[in-house]
Amino acid sequence: MGMSYKDIGQRIRCLREANCYTRDAFAEKVDISTKFLYEIEMGKKGFTAEVLYKISKAISVSSDYLLTGNENHKVPEKVIDILEGFSPEQMERVRDILKSIQELSADKAV
Repeated sequence: MGMSYKDIGQRIRCLREANCYTRDAFAEKVDISTKFLYEIEMGKKGFTAEVLYKISKAISVSSDYLLTGNENHKVPEKVIDILEGFSPEQMERVRDILKSIQELSADKAV
């Protein structure tokens, strides 16, 4: 649960790649240079709170996760947007499906 720049950079790089961003495209999205993003990902440079905020927004994770690696169980905005479009009846079915998935996941963990 440390806050080393190397660990933070690794998390940023993994999430960038998981979101299918090239380093160039992601740097442009975050409004920093590609070289600076590389240095952040390699743990060679620190960054401002503003840059941290832009990075976390761009890859839809909390700043806390980037800094510490602790998962935040907040529901992503993309999921909330989808859920808000469902009727009450559909939401009940979604809840049932999610509950079934949770139970299946618990069974596999044992």
